[in-house]
Amino acid sequence: MSEAADLARTLAAARVSYAYPPAFRAWPERFASSTLALLFPQFANSLAANPTAIQSEIARLRESLIEALEVMPETATQAPTIADSFIASLCSIRKALLLDAEAVYAFDPAAESVDQVIFCYPGFYATAIYRVAHSLHRLGAPLLPRMLSEYAHRTSGIDIHPGAQIGASFFIDHGTGIVVGETAVLGDRVKLYQGVTLGALQVHKRLAGTRRHPRVGDDVVVYAHATILGDIEIGSNSVIGGNAFITKGVPPNTVVTNRQAEQRAADPAHILVPDFSI
Repeated sequence: MSEAADLARTLAAARVSYAYPPAFRAWPERFASSTLALLFPQFANSLAANPTAIQSEIARLRESLIEALEVMPETATQAPTIADSFIASLCSIRKALLLDAEAVYAFDPAAESVDQVIFCYPGFYATAIYRVAHSLHRLGAPLLPRMLSEYAHRTSGIDIHPGAQIGASFFIDHGTGIVVGETAVLGDRVKLYQGVTLGALQVHKRLAGTRRHPRVGDDVVVYAHATILGDIEIGSNSVIGGNAFITKGVPPNTVVTNRQAEQRAADPAHILVPDFSI
């Protein structure tokens, strides 16, 4: 019994010092669901079609964010300001996500409609939560962006750090196992397939805060299970073949295959109309 009593005292002390409210771990799912339901009817359980009711939804979302921000000392006094800035970013988030959904529909031969993409595609879902989390990250909110991105990771199998910078018309096909690191920068119209890693070449704590992930140019296609590591640049209009392992920069308009890391000039026609067979 003495061991149980000791454990009870230890746990009681830990709970006294614990700073977060009960069930705080469930916050990202609630917030992500509320945000996406506000922005897209495909995610909503009920639909109010008048502006007054929608303004009430926006107000509730704002209050949910303020309550979470006020828990943390770093943002307790700034919570209303951060929440207002986040709400102001929702229009641009929605526009970006519509471009993402349209890109998937335009380039995936299996996609039958934009509605299907929004309803069904885990890549779109992970991208949607990424864009919400990235907005909060950019506004300086601690912890919450990472909680959102890890919720998306658990539900979709796609791991996009909220600090990554991703351009317009982002395309994820299948998606399972994709990793996009904290300092990765992706241009417009980038396409990633399942199992792609945009990671760091070295993992040391001393590298925190430094650029350590790839920069990927516009109109780049990265096929399944390719690994691209380090602070290197993949030039625009390049194609990275499946299972390629890359630690050096790739010039624009280049095709890289897994066979001895062969590189050759890309056929512009191939870039304009990518081959989506895997």
